[in-house]
Amino acid sequence: AEEVSKVAGSQVAFSFGNEIVGTTLTPEQVQSVSIHDLIGGSVQDEPRDIEIGSERFLATSLILSGSETAPVRLSVLGSYDQATKFVDQLNRYLLLLGLAAIVVGSALVFFISHTFTRPLGSLVAGVRALESGDFHHPLDPRGGDEVAELTRAFDRMRASLLKTQRDLLESEQLATIGRMASSISHDLRHSLAAIVANSEFLCDNHLAPVQREELYQEVRSGVNLMTDLIDSLLEFARTRESLTAAYGNVSEPIRRAVQAVRLHPRHHNRSIDIVCGGQVSGWFDQRKLERALYNLLLNACEAAPLAEGTVEVAAGASEGSMTISVADNGPGIAESIRERLFHPFVSYGKENGTGLGLAVVQKIVQDHGGEVVVERTALGKTVFRITLPGRLQVVPSSVAAPSADLQALVPAQRDATTQNSISHPSP
Repeated sequence: AEEVSKVAGSQVAFSFGNEIVGTTLTPEQVQSVSIHDLIGGSVQDEPRDIEIGSERFLATSLILSGSETAPVRLSVLGSYDQATKFVDQLNRYLLLLGLAAIVVGSALVFFISHTFTRPLGSLVAGVRALESGDFHHPLDPRGGDEVAELTRAFDRMRASLLKTQRDLLESEQLATIGRMASSISHDLRHSLAAIVANSEFLCDNHLAPVQREELYQEVRSGVNLMTDLIDSLLEFARTRESLTAAYGNVSEPIRRAVQAVRLHPRHHNRSIDIVCGGQVSGWFDQRKLERALYNLLLNACEAAPLAEGTVEVAAGASEGSMTISVADNGPGIAESIRERLFHPFVSYGKENGTGLGLAVVQKIVQDHGGEVVVERTALGKTVFRITLPGRLQVVPSSVAAPSADLQALVPAQRDATTQNSISHPSP
């Protein structure tokens, strides 16, 4: 019975007549009524469900030999509970196998990611660093696969780009030095030639005092031009720390700049209007701001037509900052230099222009933490606007008393709610 049970994978029972003579069932199961009904069945007994104790079986029986009244019968009982237990155990094995497959798959994915994805991520980081201008971002070119070869090629390309960029910068620096030397030598030669020629004329003892004074003024003008050129060049070498900021009213540097322009021989008859929305005060370097305004006013006077040409300077306060604008009714800025307007040594249409005026203006304004822009440029109207940050104090015109020098320039004061227009007559 045990050997047959192993082959059948079920419980078996051998019976003779109604008596069980050999079985793998327990003694308690043998006493069950269901097992006696099974062994007492007919020859054509079909498989059926029986319950022995608390366990259910699928049972069938087969007559091996003997007479019909006392046959030798083999009964086979397959336990549903054992089958369910086997299925549950099989499910657990399958679940463990699935978890093991997930762990192994994850480890494999991590290995593939570490082998291929990480170098690609490092290469992408290097590309992004190169886009932002970092040519020294660390890369890992180790390995013999395609990604490592691509990394090494990118590293070589990056080194080549860095070398090319340095060469271009050196070339640009040399070109800038060449343009600067050419411009400076031309301007200095022009002024020195005038100084030498007029100095030779001054040696003539037969000159009248009036002629001698004219020659002296020509020499002085040439010296002033050379001094102005040297001061403009030195301005680029100074840092922001060279500012000497003091609290003051912007009308003072505006007034002094206007007076300096009026001393220029070519613009002493020029009409310049000052429009101020009250007294605007703040922190700034008065000497440097005066120089910036002088350059803008000089450009405006040279751009404005001789007949009916007007230049206007406006100052005001807006959202915690000072704004100063210089406008003229000239022909506007040439299209060829509009994009390079504030670059050094860029000049157009000026016989003796150095191309440093607007560059110095931008340098001074940026040192103050502000900005200078061309607000509008068109035929008949060009406006440069300077914006300077700082603590401001706006005092209405009807409350604040203007300085004595400003009073001398103001022919009439308008109402406090309107702007003050100061028209400077020619001397």
